[in-house]
Amino acid sequence: MDLVSVKWIVLVLCLSAGCCSAQDALPDGPVEAVVGSNVTLKTLLKEAVYDVILWNFSDGKDSINVVTLRASGPKVSERFAGRVSVDKATGALTLGPLKVEDGGDYSISAVGDATWTGETKLRVLEPVSDVIIKSDPLEAIEPNTTVILTCTAKGSVAKFTWINGTAPIMADGKRVTQKDVETSSSLTIRNVLRWDLMGPIYCSAANTLETKKSAPFNLTVFYGPEEVTITPPKPNPFIESGSNFTLTCSAQSHPPATFNWYHNQTQMKFSGPILSLKVIEGEGYGKQAADYTCKASNTKTNRMVPSPAVSFTTMEAVSGANVVGPTSTLIAGNSSANLSCSATAGTVKTTTWLKDDQPLSAGPRVVFSSDMSSVLINPLQKEDNGNYMCHLGNPINTVTAVYRMVVNYGPDSATVKGPEAVEVGDLIEITCMAESVPPANITWKFNGTMLNEKSTKYTIEKAEYQNSGTYTCEMHNTITGKMATKSHFLSVKAHGALDEGLSDGAIAGIVIAVLVAVGAAIGLFFYCQGKVPVTESPY
Repeated sequence: MDLVSVKWIVLVLCLSAGCCSAQDALPDGPVEAVVGSNVTLKTLLKEAVYDVILWNFSDGKDSINVVTLRASGPKVSERFAGRVSVDKATGALTLGPLKVEDGGDYSISAVGDATWTGETKLRVLEPVSDVIIKSDPLEAIEPNTTVILTCTAKGSVAKFTWINGTAPIMADGKRVTQKDVETSSSLTIRNVLRWDLMGPIYCSAANTLETKKSAPFNLTVFYGPEEVTITPPKPNPFIESGSNFTLTCSAQSHPPATFNWYHNQTQMKFSGPILSLKVIEGEGYGKQAADYTCKASNTKTNRMVPSPAVSFTTMEAVSGANVVGPTSTLIAGNSSANLSCSATAGTVKTTTWLKDDQPLSAGPRVVFSSDMSSVLINPLQKEDNGNYMCHLGNPINTVTAVYRMVVNYGPDSATVKGPEAVEVGDLIEITCMAESVPPANITWKFNGTMLNEKSTKYTIEKAEYQNSGTYTCEMHNTITGKMATKSHFLSVKAHGALDEGLSDGAIAGIVIAVLVAVGAAIGLFFYCQGKVPVTESPY
């Protein structure tokens, strides 16, 4: 028997009897590895020459030798043949490819200068695969449904994690609970809300070596309708008939809601999110003020929710405004005028009259009809000439019509202007003016003799003595038949006659100034006499 065999027998007997102490040969376990991979059970042995290294395996029932390493070489048990190797220097055991049944307790005994023993556990994990999410039910209705999501996986799973998007789903133990078993996890959500499972939802199954994630899962949660509104929420009280006005109904809903429209609580024939004025008028509505509402329906939740009501009236825009007035000749003081304003289409709500852009007010001569559609002016005066405007309006629009009133009068306020005296050779211009519609015809006379001049201005380029005399302007209005006459006397003088001597006013001013100066001089003389002292004569 060789020395190694003797040492081995002694070691076995000693360990069996507990008569010697051994140093710890293995680090703390357990060691985990995946089926099909290789694993090395490292030791705490220092690199040295060992007489015998013995590895054993126990599955909890039976204990068998894995490998015995002597100087002559390793001896591997049939179960592990071709799958193990031992490092001679450190005693580390390499095992693989691993099988599920390789999981268990491994122990080492090494004999050399000292005795080393140790034990560790090897866990052989199956690869995680087929991570799948299933839902019961497949569709949910907010907030009445309880949803149970189940995640299953194959392999060795130590932990399941639920994820919504990128954030973990945290169970609160009340509305949201999670229950895990060996290869599955159940996530229960009571009274489910749309954002609970907005998704995508993932389930991850993990152990210490690997993590696998499920395909994204999206649960359909039906909700609504809610927040049912009409746009515009406050339309104008009056809408132009025939315009492109529309009402739009919207709601928060999944699936999208369907919409029905109501006129004063009576369902209309039309359905859809957009109700046009054309449809409203086509069903015979709009002419009277009414409430319009829409009701949103969800076929999955079986809910119907009405919108707030909106109210308006359709009205035809005013068009074709026209003012009708007298067509005969109008003469101030003798004629009257009746103006009437109307529109060819639309509903007229207001009528306003203006004259020359200023409001036309009622008075003794100006009388409006009760509906303001006409105005009577009687009798007409010259100041009634001008532009008369009629504004016809309603809440939709306003249109304007204009009538030009021509009132014939005059000639009134006749005047003749010109110089009273000129010198020989001067220019003479005499102007005749009068207020008249139409403009008066002008006739000029000189000292009673008709002149060949018809304009408002009579001109003589160079005055002569014989131009002195009376100039008369006769003005005649052919429509009114009235005539006005004005005369002007002109004196033609010699050259320089208008510049000789002073006027009576100028002479009077000079005399007054001289008398004031003389009085001042006399007063100064007597004042000085009173101030000089008198000296007595010595004689």
